[in-house]
Amino acid sequence: MSEEKLPKEIEITLPTAQEWVRKYKETAIEAESRAKKIDGYLIPIESLQGVMKQKIDAVRAYVGINDQGEQALMLVGTRLNVKTGIYEDVFPKTLNNEAAKEAEIVYDGTRLCPPFGDPNSPMNI
Repeated sequence: MSEEKLPKEIEITLPTAQEWVRKYKETAIEAESRAKKIDGYLIPIESLQGVMKQKIDAVRAYVGINDQGEQALMLVGTRLNVKTGIYEDVFPKTLNNEAAKEAEIVYDGTRLCPPFGDPNSPMNI
């Protein structure tokens, strides 16, 4: 198992998340044919706390390909629009240090299983 620590940064900007989803969709067929399969994702508590502190009704997960070429699971809070019956994505704002302005964010920080899985888990079938 890898000794790598979970990331401290759990927020990515909405444009970054959109790029990751685009890359995933473009490479999904290729990724499915690879020998290495993804069994799950290890999600740091900070990512869950970040999305849960919003006034939301549910959480939606999007799959993307991050800048390291790995699959990433991104978390977005949602609120139910009672008129349409659709859970609509909510993007809180945070200070983007690079641009020194507010940016809409998505929560990341997941690590792939393997290598971050529990080899003794009954979920490893």
